[in-house]
Amino acid sequence: MYQKYADLRNNAGVTDYEVAKQTGVSTATLTNWKYGRYCPKLDKLLLLARYFGVSVEYFAEDDLEKER
Repeated sequence: MYQKYADLRNNAGVTDYEVAKQTGVSTATLTNWKYGRYCPKLDKLLLLARYFGVSVEYFAEDDLEKER
C-alpha cells in the first residue's frame, strides 16, 4: 500500500511534508507507514485518497488481488 502512496506523491511532485500539511496526516504517520510500523486507519486513507483524487480502494487493490 505504501508504494502506491509513494507513486502518487512522486507523480504529483510533492513531498511528505506538503502532503501532511494539506491533509493533516502527520509526517510521522507517513514515515511509520513506509517502514511497516503502522498501517493507516481508514480515516487517514480517506484523506490521502481525496487529496490525490483516487478511491480508498486504490490503496488496497494489490492486497485484495493477493487474497484471491
